[in-house]
Amino acid sequence: MVSMMRLHGSTGMMVAALLALLAFCQQCASADSEAPPEVYQYNGTLYAACKMRPSTTLPDGLPKVYGQVLFKQEYPREKLRVLIRINGFPTDSDPEPRAVHIHQYGDLSRGCDSTGGHYNPHGVNHPNHPGDFGNFEPQEGKINTMIESEATLFRGLSVIGRAVVIHEKVDDLGRGGDAGSLLHGNAGRRLGCCIIGISSPNLWNTHYKLFNRRLRRN
Repeated sequence: MVSMMRLHGSTGMMVAALLALLAFCQQCASADSEAPPEVYQYNGTLYAACKMRPSTTLPDGLPKVYGQVLFKQEYPREKLRVLIRINGFPTDSDPEPRAVHIHQYGDLSRGCDSTGGHYNPHGVNHPNHPGDFGNFEPQEGKINTMIESEATLFRGLSVIGRAVVIHEKVDDLGRGGDAGSLLHGNAGRRLGCCIIGISSPNLWNTHYKLFNRRLRRN
């Protein structure tokens, strides 16, 4: 009788352990399911690209800008790296810095005007939005730089499908003393924009090589 009780007790503990293991594995599978399949295809790294074009509502007299904004992030929580290569700016001897931000909507139905405001999932003031990239000064009519960003390509706060916008003016970084400063930095009209989409590593690898080559020349 005692032996039977011990057997039932051991079996019960084994069943409980198996159920706990099964629950743990389900949690792991759920976490992994949040990563796009491309993460595993490219050795734990996700790439994205955004092909910059002039806004279709751009007034005459403003520069028409073209280029690429490229993204690379290792899963699940490494910093997002952003490679910005945009051209078409005036080649003045005293270039004006331009602001670049991620905007809420990947909607170009009215040019860059339909991309909404800054992507602001936490409801905070500018310049603390995850896609507030800052100001970039063109050199010889081009912006060619790489930054790290608080934005992410993963999970619920992913910026995949949202828009990158480059603006007419410098971002006042929230120091302008008015409501607009805390919303968008008073950066002016939207010169160009693009929608962020998952890509292969090819564009990143190509443009990263060009970026490094330019750095070495300088």
